[in-house]
Amino acid sequence: MATAAPTQRTSTHKPALAIFATLGATWVFVLVTLGAFTTSIGAGMAFPDWPLSHGSMNPRGWLQDISMFAEHSHRLSGMMMGLIAIALAAWLWRREERRWLRQLGLWALGIVILQGLIGGQRVTLDALHVPGFEMSLGQMLRIPHGILAQIYVCVLIAVATASTRHWIERTAPLGATVRRLGVACCVLLLGQLTVAATMRHNAAGLAIYTFPYSTPDGSWLPAAWDFRVAIHFTHRVLAVVIAVALTALAWSVRRDRATTLPLRAGASALLSLLVLQILLGALVIWSRRSAETTTAHVVVGALTLGTTFWITWVAHRDCLEGPTPLATPSRS
Repeated sequence: MATAAPTQRTSTHKPALAIFATLGATWVFVLVTLGAFTTSIGAGMAFPDWPLSHGSMNPRGWLQDISMFAEHSHRLSGMMMGLIAIALAAWLWRREERRWLRQLGLWALGIVILQGLIGGQRVTLDALHVPGFEMSLGQMLRIPHGILAQIYVCVLIAVATASTRHWIERTAPLGATVRRLGVACCVLLLGQLTVAATMRHNAAGLAIYTFPYSTPDGSWLPAAWDFRVAIHFTHRVLAVVIAVALTALAWSVRRDRATTLPLRAGASALLSLLVLQILLGALVIWSRRSAETTTAHVVVGALTLGTTFWITWVAHRDCLEGPTPLATPSRS
């Protein structure tokens, strides 16, 4: 008599761990928001010391001064992120069966430690001049600090997603088209965010001060070129390429036979984020880089990367875990 063998799983679902990992993946956006706002109002050096602020965990007047509030809140949120990363790495190491996921938790912890060190050196090395450059060494460190933050977003999303019941029990793999497009879009977005960080920290956000044209008389190409104009124009060109790529990814996700309702919702959210990001990019120019608009532009960029990475990560689930076998007959 044939009986169905129980479905095998790569790991046992742990609801508490999944919730905590999701908390970490959510908190990182709080950290990104505060970091973006701090940079947007030029408050990165509100406190000249580190890791304390004016030698204290509760510096006098920080709740009344916007610059001090932005920078100290960013530091406090970074400390909270570090505690979450430590707890998550320890939890995964003790309870998780999958070796690659335990190692991913350690990578997340390593990145957040490195981010803290870069952020601290950005303050302590602010006065160190680099020959041949306008920015000091501390100011230069703002660029890798911003780029690494986006990578950290993806790592935490990967950990949180791999901890869910849906990931553990999934049986239907997405097609190769979604996987290839997803990887291409993630690469493009990381490239764009690198360009954006370089542009942002070289004060090139208004190097081209008209939109959508590059000159007041309606030309698509800038009238004069220098490094700031070139990096700004590259940002705009990449935005067009990414708009096409993300639209293709969303379309392929919705057409894939193995697409689930959450993935369809993610594809729709991705298109909405794309439209919002383009609008915010225009408003950054039209508002002459208002702090609120610029911060929103950075945060929506991180959300766009996070959503794209999540779709791509889910599409590669079987490449990491191997296919979850369906019930198979066995002989008694």
